[in-house]
Amino acid sequence: MALLEEPIKEILKLRNYINGEWVESESEQILDVVNPATQKTLAKVPMSTKDEVNAAVEAAREAFPEWRQTTPLARARYLFRLKELMEDNFEQLSRVQTMEHGKTIDESRGETRRGIEMVEVATGIPSLMMGYNLEDIASGIDEYVIYQPLGVF
Repeated sequence: MALLEEPIKEILKLRNYINGEWVESESEQILDVVNPATQKTLAKVPMSTKDEVNAAVEAAREAFPEWRQTTPLARARYLFRLKELMEDNFEQLSRVQTMEHGKTIDESRGETRRGIEMVEVATGIPSLMMGYNLEDIASGIDEYVIYQPLGVF
């Protein structure tokens, strides 16, 4: 049985993605992501500071008004692109999952495939967001349902 070539060649230091930019964390608390099969460190993940978390939440809050105006079809296009990227990188995603979680490669491939299927389901969101109306659900009462994003809580 041949060993899988590891897709990660060096220890990665992960960063936060805030307001469209990769940002180094100021945190001194760092967690190791370890391959359970080899005990080899794959990556280092900062435990983000309270200020960094607040900055990410605030960036999401500020982005919301524009996102709220984005049409369901335009949102679906992002998901189609995600699906394409997942398919293009199927094997690498599966191998990284095996390294991080200790699953067999076949388990990881199955989970990656299921992830792609979930994105496919989500691309149908425009039809799920249409809402509906029912006339005369009771005497003199009509019902209208309009789905709208709620934003950051």
